[in-house]
Amino acid sequence: MENLDVMVLRQLRDWRQAGRRALLATVVRTWGSSPRPIGSILALAEDGTVVGSVSGGCIEDDLIARHSRVGASQMPTGAPAQVKYGITADEAHRFGLPCGGTLELLLEFDPDAASLAELVERLEAGQLMQRTVALVDGAVTLAPAHAPAELAIDEQHLVNTFGPEYRMLLIGAGQLAEYLATMASFSGFAVTLCDPRAEYRGSWQVPGVAISTEMPDDAVVAFRPDSRSCVVALTHDPKLDDLALLEALQTPAFYVGAIGSRRNAQARRERMIEHFDQTEASLARLRGPIGIYIGSKTPPEIAVSVMAEILAVKNAVRLPREMEVAAAKDRQLQTAE
Repeated sequence: MENLDVMVLRQLRDWRQAGRRALLATVVRTWGSSPRPIGSILALAEDGTVVGSVSGGCIEDDLIARHSRVGASQMPTGAPAQVKYGITADEAHRFGLPCGGTLELLLEFDPDAASLAELVERLEAGQLMQRTVALVDGAVTLAPAHAPAELAIDEQHLVNTFGPEYRMLLIGAGQLAEYLATMASFSGFAVTLCDPRAEYRGSWQVPGVAISTEMPDDAVVAFRPDSRSCVVALTHDPKLDDLALLEALQTPAFYVGAIGSRRNAQARRERMIEHFDQTEASLARLRGPIGIYIGSKTPPEIAVSVMAEILAVKNAVRLPREMEVAAAKDRQLQTAE
């Protein structure tokens, strides 16, 4: 599952709890090129509002026209329906699918609000969940999952595994943190900001971010980072950053790093080794300077650089050493000499 699916399910839950009619569309099969992978989901409300994606937009337009008041249509009721798009070359062109691309959707009409609420609650609590849909009547069964799994469908059931959303803990408020929190939120991360300094928190303007006023090392413990979590220190203050980073390194967090120059990053490592009994091996996962080298100078550019590196690590993309900030700047110095 993609982390953005948690947002889709949360919005669908809210619609159904408010008594609004809605459907859930899931990509269950693809042939040839496809704009979205199997398991991708979309929620459509009766007024035509859409959250999520199953294509580049054209199929969404067709779903709105067929199943919402915007298209002067009535949303169906009853058992789930399976629909195919892009079966012929003409249809592929009409729906904006790549050449030869075909996809099949399962449409669930008015999914049960209580089941959606339970699923979202479990996901927000960090649990991996399996959702099984009976194709004959749309009945849903939820069960804990022990490992991620690909979507499976047969003549009787659809089984989709949903994982908890990705989370980001930012240490230190400020302009860079605001840009990074915004990008992370758009990328599907649930963001928490920690800063015990009231004077820095006072100007925070990014909505939807949880705020912690604890000391950063305590905030890391309370955050309980897991394998879908990242911890990013942005204060430049060793009193705030160092202990928090050490706590984060003891967790399964997929990314732990701190902003700063090459000199500051090296000084941080030396402090940790000298004062906190760390070794080069124990600090191997600590990233710094963080980000990929794009010549960034301003806070928004630096945030793009950092977010790009976090997403690459999350997606298991091995970046060339030439894209590391330290390596790129070393090359610049050698060239200048």
